[in-house]
Amino acid sequence: MLIKRKSIEQAESSRRPARKPKFAPVTLSEQDGVRYLHFGTEWVQGAMRIRKPDWPELEYAQQMMAWMLFVDQPQAIAQLGLGAATLTKATYRLFPQARVTAVELNASVIAICRTMFKLPDDDARLQVLEMDALDFVFDDANHGAFDVLQCDLYDATARGPVLDTPEFYQACNACLADGGVMTVNLFGDHPSFAKNIKAMRFAFDHVICLPEVHDGNVVALCFRTMPDLDPARLAARAAQIVAATKLPARSWVNGIQAAATS
Repeated sequence: MLIKRKSIEQAESSRRPARKPKFAPVTLSEQDGVRYLHFGTEWVQGAMRIRKPDWPELEYAQQMMAWMLFVDQPQAIAQLGLGAATLTKATYRLFPQARVTAVELNASVIAICRTMFKLPDDDARLQVLEMDALDFVFDDANHGAFDVLQCDLYDATARGPVLDTPEFYQACNACLADGGVMTVNLFGDHPSFAKNIKAMRFAFDHVICLPEVHDGNVVALCFRTMPDLDPARLAARAAQIVAATKLPARSWVNGIQAAATS
């Protein structure tokens, strides 16, 4: 199965006046107990195992939670690009002490996540905002407000993240609290990859890429400050994560160590 990027936001790479984005149609399919989100093509944009609606079914989505190796008790988490609500649901369930905010430009995506992908209604801890992720990260009210950002901002054609400038990533950095981490879904076999990595390294103190999965997905971890990469600490933290969540955290550690030696 080929996996393409799951956001259908049409945001530009620079700030612009109000605009009228055009969205691809939102469609669904099901196979072997898994419901898939599409945007008018056969490419998978998000997935949910119907009997385990809060479990991140796709491997790249699991990797997007590798920040757990460095932030164990987040108080505030933001998701840029809702997709099938996979990461929003997972973090909302796994971290009951945390405030979770999701930012999605397309009202149809929000609606389909509520009705077909078990996204809970907003409450005291969960807020889903229909707005441009660019406006969100440039809002001074969000600066220093989040321990974690998870960014998955692709259009329907999957040509690369729709927000990819150094200024955008600087604004993301500004949204993080001290010790905060951002994870970003990239397309490793596309020219956009090098551009994004360069912009991230300009904006963040340290960037690590996990091994490629699916059809080119590469998850980058972006650190506001240099992280503690001690192998013994990472191994111990990974064991805790596996025991508590069954997420494949040991593979994240292996990927980080491979990146450090490459």
